[in-house]
Amino acid sequence: MENNENPQPEHESERSYTHEHSHVPTVKTLIAWHAPGRPFAKRSKEYFITSALIALLIEVICLLFGQYMLMLLIASFLFVVFVLATIPPHNFHYRISSEGVTVEDHFFLWQELYDFYFKEIHGTDVLLIRTIALIPGELTLTLGEVHKEHIKTILLPYLPFREYVQPTFVEKFGNFIAKNFPLERS
Repeated sequence: MENNENPQPEHESERSYTHEHSHVPTVKTLIAWHAPGRPFAKRSKEYFITSALIALLIEVICLLFGQYMLMLLIASFLFVVFVLATIPPHNFHYRISSEGVTVEDHFFLWQELYDFYFKEIHGTDVLLIRTIALIPGELTLTLGEVHKEHIKTILLPYLPFREYVQPTFVEKFGNFIAKNFPLERS
């Protein structure tokens, strides 16, 4: 005769859990704001003319060497540069929570992020968060009306802060070109 007073479940999934196992941690929004999706600076007519002349010169050189695909690539690149310099970005929704960072519909857990630092680009304060993964590599969040120090105090418990980040070779080269061969006068 079997004892049915305390039947033991055959599988682990059949066990009923007590109240302590059903606790679900809540996600707390630390700060949320709207700001442009990228730093933007209004460009002068001189910028567009200089860019077009440099691209035309490179196009002629490519034509002489029969590099038609490279010519197409340069024309495409010039088109993208002109569009990004002409059309201002729309506002993005940024949110920093106890679980991670949200940029529009993309969510990044704290475990996926490496460190953060601030930079000024085109007169706009920008928060840069480096990721552990190669892609995207770095999140760029424009601050808008939010103060750097406020963001810094929120992020410090989750990520290390870098006062200075060594620029890469490409950044150094780009800064050298922009400084010595400006496309427009300041």
